[in-house]
Amino acid sequence: MEVQSRAPGKVILCGEHAVVHGSTAVAASINLCTNINFRPASAGSGDRLLELELKDTDIVLSWPTERLKEVFSEIGSPAPLSPQPCSPETLELIYGLYEEQKLPEAKAGLASGISAFIYLYTSIQGLKAGRVVVSSDLPLGGGLGSSASFCVSLCGALLAFSGAVGLQHEQNSWFKFGKNELELVNKWAFEGEKIIHGKPSGIDNTVSTFGNMIMFRSGELTQIEPNVPLRMLITNTKVERNTKALVAGVSARASRHPHAMASVFAAVDSISKELSEILQSPALDALSISAREDKIGELMEMNQGLLQCMGVSHASIEDVLRTTLKYNLISKLTGAGGGGCVLTLLPTSLSSEIVGKVMAELEPCGFQCFTTEVGGRGLEIFLSGSPPPPLIEHFDQRPR
Repeated sequence: MEVQSRAPGKVILCGEHAVVHGSTAVAASINLCTNINFRPASAGSGDRLLELELKDTDIVLSWPTERLKEVFSEIGSPAPLSPQPCSPETLELIYGLYEEQKLPEAKAGLASGISAFIYLYTSIQGLKAGRVVVSSDLPLGGGLGSSASFCVSLCGALLAFSGAVGLQHEQNSWFKFGKNELELVNKWAFEGEKIIHGKPSGIDNTVSTFGNMIMFRSGELTQIEPNVPLRMLITNTKVERNTKALVAGVSARASRHPHAMASVFAAVDSISKELSEILQSPALDALSISAREDKIGELMEMNQGLLQCMGVSHASIEDVLRTTLKYNLISKLTGAGGGGCVLTLLPTSLSSEIVGKVMAELEPCGFQCFTTEVGGRGLEIFLSGSPPPPLIEHFDQRPR
């Protein structure tokens, strides 16, 4: 059997950085996805390799299953129903498997993602042979949740085949898991995100798993059901940035100016809450849709001004803002700032001709532009071939 899965990236509509200081943030899925194709080795095929192909970087990695068994000799049977954190000892073993691939230094940034792959695969699928092919619409490191999209899509594909989840679907068609299955995927994906990022918030993998929009504050996630999807232009400045340094810079500024920055964070909190209310409000006709989009644009503009107060804008971001403002379009950075990606709200009444003109101005600057709907689907699965194995009633716990 072959399993395909796709999981979306995300954008932060409001609240980045301030969320670290207790404010509310609003995040949403976008219709740009990471795609996984998983083909387990068939019984009696003689395949003895776990293969990972990263199509976007032209990298193919492989590990003999005998080598995996040698490295993980103390690990028991897979436990797909029991997501567990990766212990430092297990992670050290996994890094050893990565280093055996002898990738060039230029690819060192892939180490944590490949390590997350090895952990999630062996935890859910066991030490079995198989081939996983990964491709993505999302730019790496652009602040669009590419790592979470990868973890969610991978976990969805592996769990679909593991027999750990019930599958009721039309064969040879895309389908979605039920709520319980999605929660299981989300927990596993979060463990992968921890390997990649250390202490992730959980926003990215939750949005990628469930889709639509969420409101997040102090560890609490609330699903938002928008009445009308938003359309955005995303501009990837391709400027690399250090997220940890940017977060630390905001905290340092808050220490130097506690009262002023407290007011900034409080203002962001108010903007996020108002945005959430507007997104869920009914839009009955073209006039009310236009009025709602105007309000959303104003809130984005205010949020961008507050992000500038936090010191996380960048010359490349300001270039995008100036260009889009010439066409009366509102933009804001999304994610950590300091480069990365910029969101531009595209009103429903805006012609495709104008969008084309904006992109024609931005792309010669070295920026990458694409349009997307915001607040759409989450994880989806496609099965072909013979059915997955039956559910295993009991799993041995894997020591971590």
